[in-house]
Amino acid sequence: MQETKQMTFEDFGFKKELLRSINNAGFKVPSPIQAEAIPLIMKGKDIVGQAHTGTGKTAAFGLPAINAMDMKSGVEVLVITPTRELATQVSDELFKYGRNLGVNTVTIYGGSSYSRQLDLIKRGAKIVVATPGRLLDMLKRDMLKNFNPKTVVLDEADEMLDMGFLDDINDIFKYLPTSRQTLLFSATMPAPIKTLASKILKDPSFVSITQGETTNKDITQEYYVIEESERDAALIRLMESEKMDKAIVFCRTKREVDRLANVLSASGFIANGLHGDMEQRQRETVIKAVKAGKVQVLVATDVAARGIHVNDITHVFNYHIPFDPESYVHRIGRTGRAGNEGKAITLLTPLEFKELQRIKAKVGTTMKHAYIPSKNDMKISSIDTLVSSIEDQKIFDEAHTILDNLKDNIDEETILFKMASMLLQSQSIQGPNNIGIPADRLDGILARINSRNDRGSSKNNNRRGGYRGNRSNSPQRSHSSRRR
Repeated sequence: MQETKQMTFEDFGFKKELLRSINNAGFKVPSPIQAEAIPLIMKGKDIVGQAHTGTGKTAAFGLPAINAMDMKSGVEVLVITPTRELATQVSDELFKYGRNLGVNTVTIYGGSSYSRQLDLIKRGAKIVVATPGRLLDMLKRDMLKNFNPKTVVLDEADEMLDMGFLDDINDIFKYLPTSRQTLLFSATMPAPIKTLASKILKDPSFVSITQGETTNKDITQEYYVIEESERDAALIRLMESEKMDKAIVFCRTKREVDRLANVLSASGFIANGLHGDMEQRQRETVIKAVKAGKVQVLVATDVAARGIHVNDITHVFNYHIPFDPESYVHRIGRTGRAGNEGKAITLLTPLEFKELQRIKAKVGTTMKHAYIPSKNDMKISSIDTLVSSIEDQKIFDEAHTILDNLKDNIDEETILFKMASMLLQSQSIQGPNNIGIPADRLDGILARINSRNDRGSSKNNNRRGGYRGNRSNSPQRSHSSRRR
């Protein structure tokens, strides 16, 4: 049987200068979204691309767009992104791809000088990466003269929808040329995004690498069932037990972000908070610290974390289960990026089980139920780490003096036992011995909740006129919303 040849970037027929940039970027073979989208884009097709974050979408639209550029004309590519942080990152990435071809990029967003941004465009920028608000403002004021981009990209379209930019997007397209190629990328496809796509795209090709799941296969997903009062202790225990390099913890409110960041800092983690009440300069300082590895744990709200694209996030923690499946997809998409493995952990109480089932059904994802390790479990698992540390430990000259002094009163075997015990004692494990609801209790709790749901549904149906259908199919929404 003949083996199928693995696709390479040379197979796309890119210019040699662009291939040099691709090689400098360390790319070896195209990612799935790149392999499917690039040939279609090079044929001039409009596309709708559905793929989770971190799959190489920027290169998927950027490489073919740069390859097709006419260096004698003005701005040829417009990329619209939901946040200034993402705009900056996309702009930097596109500049690296196009540098060998002399392609310059400009980032347009609020809070910066209009004149400087316009001046950079006039100097010969080929690519403009913009946030919706500032771009629409410039278009309405007729600041962008002869602005006729051949390719227009909507990146993270569902995030723009969540942030309330849908009307701005519709208005922006009134100012853009109709003879354009339009590319829309989104991790999820809610109804408003499908409606938008039908308005602004012409006979689009659909590219999806989700294969029934909208979450990354490189992300291990687990959930832990706890009492409401155990959230802090559970989070700290899991952080201590995981091989965690860099993490994001998602909270629902700004107040919760501030409180939890302080709790984690007091527990020995290098933690910073990020939310909408912070000034832009503070936000940028925190994000730079995360990217530079100076912050181990970022505690953030959903909105504040949009636009944070860091490839080495190893863990995402949902302090509370998110309200909707789309938020879950975006949250956990912050880990497992650029081919790295990641882990997403969700804390929930038994009363939140319905939300969990709804997310699993809508997202089509695989989530494993796990139990939080006890203090005793932690001590046992730490032994291998301690053994490795001892084996790798450099021997200092002063160690001989200590050992000689101890030998006067204690035999060598007892000395070894005492020193090993000191190391074990130094492994401070916070919180109670057991955290979370054990299996036997959890089964009983869930059975009682399901029983109450069934009884409540039966009563509601009787009041509606004596419906006698299968209980499992009867409406339960009003009851679950009260519990929430």
